[in-house]
Amino acid sequence: MAKSVVIVFLAVFAAGCGKNPSAQFAALSEEFVNTTLSFSPAAATGVGFHEFQNQKLDDMLDDLSAQSLDRQRRFYEKFRDRLSALRPDKLTAEDRADLTIIQDQISLALLDLDEIHTPLHNPTLYVETLGNALFNPFVLEYAPKPARIKNIIARLRTVPLFVDQASTNLSSAPELWITVAVEENQGNIDLVDKDIRAAVPPDLVDDFARAARPALDAMRKFDGFLKNSLAARKNEDWRLGGDRYSRKFRFALESGVEADTTLQMAERELPAVRGRMLELALPLHHNLFPSHQDHAGMVGPERENAVIGEVLNKIAERHSTRESFMDDARKNVDEARSFVQEKRILTLPATSNLQVIPTPEFMRGIYSVAGFNSAPALEPQLGAFYWVTPISPAMPEDQLQSKLREDNFYKLKLLTIHEAVPGHYVQAEFANSVQPNSRRVLRSVFGSGPYVEGWAQYAEQTMLEAGYLNHSPEMALTFAKEELRVIANTILDIRLQMLNMPDQEAMDLMEKQTFQEHQEAVGKLRRAKLSSCQLPAYFVGWRGWLQARDQYKQAKGAAFNLTEFNDRALKEGAVPLRVLNSLLK
Repeated sequence: MAKSVVIVFLAVFAAGCGKNPSAQFAALSEEFVNTTLSFSPAAATGVGFHEFQNQKLDDMLDDLSAQSLDRQRRFYEKFRDRLSALRPDKLTAEDRADLTIIQDQISLALLDLDEIHTPLHNPTLYVETLGNALFNPFVLEYAPKPARIKNIIARLRTVPLFVDQASTNLSSAPELWITVAVEENQGNIDLVDKDIRAAVPPDLVDDFARAARPALDAMRKFDGFLKNSLAARKNEDWRLGGDRYSRKFRFALESGVEADTTLQMAERELPAVRGRMLELALPLHHNLFPSHQDHAGMVGPERENAVIGEVLNKIAERHSTRESFMDDARKNVDEARSFVQEKRILTLPATSNLQVIPTPEFMRGIYSVAGFNSAPALEPQLGAFYWVTPISPAMPEDQLQSKLREDNFYKLKLLTIHEAVPGHYVQAEFANSVQPNSRRVLRSVFGSGPYVEGWAQYAEQTMLEAGYLNHSPEMALTFAKEELRVIANTILDIRLQMLNMPDQEAMDLMEKQTFQEHQEAVGKLRRAKLSSCQLPAYFVGWRGWLQARDQYKQAKGAAFNLTEFNDRALKEGAVPLRVLNSLLK
């Protein structure tokens, strides 16, 4: 389903020969999508884009040499100039939404290439790119298995060069990023040496062995580079600082609200949600702890912490075991799907291609609990994956209990709604029907993070409003705790990146103000240092979805139908939420 360069050329040629502005923009959009995907063959395989300019992308690894990065920079600069010649008022609303996405992606790319310099400082970029490049052909059945193994073999042959590029580029890195890269690099080694090797057809065993040997040697050499050479240059700050962060926030979240204003909004909502939680917790507390007399002698935050904390601790006692965690997540998917159908919350996709599998080891640094990987946008019939991170048999008992209490019976159900049904999985399946293909890929690969994460949060709320778990007060309180976590995510990201928030202050926010278990707080602080402008997407997006629903409801009046709104909004794909309502008119 990939588009060749000939098609791109003809489209661009036709666009300049009297075509209407929408046709001209469609050609530009397709050129942008195809060219930028060609910069990352690893990502291209993941969206079903297999060939570009007569090159088989599935046989290639990303070129992150200085020369390639400079070519990318020139492409983005020239494309920005070409877009500036367009007249947005002559474009359709759908085109203008796509134009916004492309402009913001160009701004993000140039900010990174010119100022942030991820390839020079983040070793996880290389480890996770390599992991995805090898994992996607292994699990995505876009071709018969022997053909996909041959793709992996071809990529393995280029691993030594890829690793050399990484070692040459990386000048310094934050200590935590090095630590995570070491962990995930071992996951890549195991993927090649164990999982993929065991699946190689007999007639390809020798070819695989010849390609795997130098690739594994290179990955092990990279392990030594990380632990020794780069570790001696661990003085890089993971913080972006106020100026770079505020600009990345603007381009990545596309909300129309600046980072400092978003921080003020989140900090205002924190005490309001805690107050609501106290109201939810008091009836439960009265029944569970009658002798405590609802801590009537306390006032303010001290009483909130006592009452809410005791009820949450009791709720947390109901949880999975180390062994049952994965199976419980699978059962929750089936339960959520049945409820969505019963309550007609939305129209579930006809496909049933969701697989619940262990999180790949090379992604467990960022996905410590769970995650979602959608079916390829250009090959939506292939598998989508709800990743659930297994609990290591080596995890000490105190950490195990902290984790299980945090991801308890109620939280695991919310997590499954968020990641799978009707959350990310359902949203991605709707997005994979967007037409034309170039728009589908644009809105899938480069789509709005707040739209995606906001939908998943909004989906949880919608399920509870419809009576999921029979309006269980325990579930309502757990969900309110999650709202606190969303608020804390925003405060953490902005304050850590812009205002040098100390680690202990961050831990206190999570443990003392938002009721997170210690192990969860440790993992979240680590995640906040590994990424930027991703954690606020939940807060910004959730509120964006609620605003979109309210505006649509106001416009429709008595004719408002929740199923219709959800379906129509999802059929747009991940557009910036500030333009969603203009597309629903």
